[in-house]
Amino acid sequence: MRRAVFPGSFDPITLGHENIIRRALSMFDEIVLAVGVNTSKKTRFTLDQRLEMLNLVFQDVAQVRIESYQGLTVNFCDEIDASWMLRGVRNGGDFEYERTIAQMSKRLNSSLETVILFTDPEYAAISSSVVRDILSNGGDISEFVPQAVLKFV
Repeated sequence: MRRAVFPGSFDPITLGHENIIRRALSMFDEIVLAVGVNTSKKTRFTLDQRLEMLNLVFQDVAQVRIESYQGLTVNFCDEIDASWMLRGVRNGGDFEYERTIAQMSKRLNSSLETVILFTDPEYAAISSSVVRDILSNGGDISEFVPQAVLKFV
């Protein structure tokens, strides 16, 4: 079984996240969307809301599984027998950050491989933090997130 973990806070999931995940479906038998729980990080949406968002967005995709986890992502990958970590990047800055994470993950778990996909260009400017800022200031986020997210705003 080719199982990949796509970790993130998904606060909220954006069209960029969805783009990466749907494009990666042909590469893996299963993609586990792993919502990291970090009690020291303030989120806009609750864990339950983020899990529900993901379930709604991917309800049509049998090979996507949604989970939450605490601790190191490499340990979670071990626990669920995932050999790949899937990551998405929008630009060079993201790439440098993800490269560092991939290299450290490899040091912590030599059997874990990271696959990095670039978002399609039309999603390159979208980030969850910008979406949260727009939302906090009363702006319209409908062109940046899957429609299922809008029921939570």
